[in-house]
Amino acid sequence: MAESYTEYHFKIEPVNPGAEILIAQLADLDFESFDETEDGVKAYIQSALDHDHILESVSILQNPEFESSYAVSLIEPVNWNEEWEKNFEPIEVDGLCSVRAPFHPKPDTEFDIVIEPKMSFGTGHHETTHLMIKHLLKLDVQGLKTLDMGCGTGILAILAAQKGASPIDAIDIDPWCYENTVENAERNEVSHIKTYEGDVALLEGKHYDLIIANINRNILIADIPAYAKCLNHDGILLLSGFYTQDIPAITEVCNQHGLNFIMNFEKNNWVACKFVKN
Repeated sequence: MAESYTEYHFKIEPVNPGAEILIAQLADLDFESFDETEDGVKAYIQSALDHDHILESVSILQNPEFESSYAVSLIEPVNWNEEWEKNFEPIEVDGLCSVRAPFHPKPDTEFDIVIEPKMSFGTGHHETTHLMIKHLLKLDVQGLKTLDMGCGTGILAILAAQKGASPIDAIDIDPWCYENTVENAERNEVSHIKTYEGDVALLEGKHYDLIIANINRNILIADIPAYAKCLNHDGILLLSGFYTQDIPAITEVCNQHGLNFIMNFEKNNWVACKFVKN
């Protein structure tokens, strides 16, 4: 039986960076999915988990630097898989990598990723995922011990695996994303991806040659010190989930921890940056 969902439509001014901060704070609650709008964010939560005090800890809604309002509406029970199947179109990145659903025909690309995202983030359609794929396509990741932090559907971990990275850890705080990454790794026959449910605390004592983190600005800034600590010398850090104007703030924190900016890709004001530890 399909779950019943409640939609919160938030209007926030200024929308940038208000929407990004709002999503980050709502993601710490039971909200499962987000759509950015021209004036804010639509956020979705299972109706069974919604309650009158759900927004009390969302500090941006009380921040005088932002003007905000919201409307709440009940979404009729929907089979989210069916809705996704109706709207999901396959994509190609640089003619080298395709991202498609199981029901799409197999294209003639070097790398072919089959995913069934359900409610998880990371179909390749969002600019940040697209840009991270571009970075991975240009990297020689053969034999690199890799971490996909905030893995969502597992799409980036899967591409890294297809390009020869090994071993690979994939971590997400959302149980839905954890399960979805496990399913999609099996679907793409990359069994050496180990998936974990949790946050940056899981990185204690671990070391990697390549870290991929497509999350959001605030979480990245908080977690960059942990990434730097477990990144090997000459290791590569790929970061996305933020805007062009955020590059100086991200770079400043990276520089403080021995991570040097190398380059970035940009699309519609979203960016994905490459840093190297030395």
